[in-house]
Amino acid sequence: MEIISIEKKTFEELVSRLSQFIKRMDSINRQRSGRRMSEWMDNQDVCHALKISPRTLQTLRDSGRLPHSKINNRIYYRPEDVERLIANDV
Repeated sequence: MEIISIEKKTFEELVSRLSQFIKRMDSINRQRSGRRMSEWMDNQDVCHALKISPRTLQTLRDSGRLPHSKINNRIYYRPEDVERLIANDV
């Protein structure tokens, strides 16, 4: 095992910067906390809202007309993207 020694001032500066970084990450996390997965729609929700089949939904995804996110092999859609698609007439 290798031991590295640093000056106390350097260590305190490192701790201070790390603390600032953590505060910044917490702030970003709080700003994004309004975006929860419960607000997102899954395939079934979108098919029901648009009154389309799952195959048509896949075509919309494949063509890039409906943005989506894939998380753990499940596909989710932002409600505002679905509403925009409705406004543009599927």
